[in-house]
Amino acid sequence: MTPAAANAGNGATPRPEVVITGRGVVAPIGEGVGEFAEALFAGRSGIEDAAGSCADFDPQPWTTRKQARRTDRFTQMAVSAAGQALAEAGLAPDDRIAEEDRNGGPSEQLEGADPARVGVVIGSGIGGFETLQRETFAYKDGGARAVSPHFVPMLMPNAAAAAIAMRTGAHGPGFCVSSACATGNHALGEAKRMIERGEADVVIAGGSEAPLVEVAIAAFKQMGALSKQGVSRPFDKRRDGFVMGEGAGVLVLESAEHAAGRGAKVVGRLAGYGASNDAFHITQPDPEGAGAQRAIRAALADAGADPGDVGYVNAHGTSTPFNDRIESKAIRSVFGDEAPPASSTKSQIGHLLGAAGAVEAVATLLALETGSLPATINYGEEDPDCELDCIPDGPREAPGLELALSNSFGFGGQNACLVLAKG
Repeated sequence: MTPAAANAGNGATPRPEVVITGRGVVAPIGEGVGEFAEALFAGRSGIEDAAGSCADFDPQPWTTRKQARRTDRFTQMAVSAAGQALAEAGLAPDDRIAEEDRNGGPSEQLEGADPARVGVVIGSGIGGFETLQRETFAYKDGGARAVSPHFVPMLMPNAAAAAIAMRTGAHGPGFCVSSACATGNHALGEAKRMIERGEADVVIAGGSEAPLVEVAIAAFKQMGALSKQGVSRPFDKRRDGFVMGEGAGVLVLESAEHAAGRGAKVVGRLAGYGASNDAFHITQPDPEGAGAQRAIRAALADAGADPGDVGYVNAHGTSTPFNDRIESKAIRSVFGDEAPPASSTKSQIGHLLGAAGAVEAVATLLALETGSLPATINYGEEDPDCELDCIPDGPREAPGLELALSNSFGFGGQNACLVLAKG
């Protein structure tokens, strides 16, 4: 059901339908939608040595050497994913580094959109962690004069959104969302609202994270959040924590009317968005999954959908004992005994923190586009506390799939769920 249809008859002004016209991804199993999809449905793992690293990522195709020196890795990944998404949307040529870029001006002049009506919402759970560690060590070893004057603009979590706005010349609303592991979904959901409120025709939205530095790994390890075995096995009885990864996911969201007006190909629809607070504990989820349930139900209501309409859940599925048990309970509370299949992309790429929701939205869109559900790899031992069909035996055909749910739940008890629909 479209948002306009969901509003029909209740006296409310119909909201614009929000469609997706571009996708970009940098992930441990591949860069670009084609490479990512091939690895996703092949069940390939991007985890090595207990980390989901984008080891082959090169920022140069999308940024100049000077820009690369002055931006943190999380910004470079976001710029790359945004460039891919804009190219697929037909809003900017896939010329990567244009000559204008070398002169400091916007390199991807937007085609077919009023720059004043284009927004940018890119989230990050932490921001420039690599920069933070390097400059802290520089200060310790060399004092204040050793600290880079670019420290703050490289570190700040809104640097990625700013870089994309400068690169494209987008002059609409722009900001960063930061809600730990729910960041990517919150960014996409808030971008949806921006279009529905009529503040923008197009929003470049998603999340990026590059946390694979010693201090961050030590911090999560000291919390007991990381897998001691270095294996991501969501919903498996043997799971013992998550495996941290890095990457970025960016979508181009657009009002359906605007996309149709410029003849853009629609690759999916963002039909529903729901968010909630657990208001329970700074790192542990509500034990009954009450906050997660509220976010799921709110997303379904926003989409005008019933639980029975959902054919697939891309689960948050972190591989931690708490999350997977409580998420399973929340899914079954909403969907009952007929819960749809639910798999975790984190089994293949690890937990990308603030980028997780956006990259998993790309995976969910691919499931809708291809009619094939990605698997939960590394699953081998059933946990009675996780009563879900988590697609353990490889990708599964789902030719009738029309609507899917993607969950993200963050530290701080902040939850965000999306309902995505076939284009």
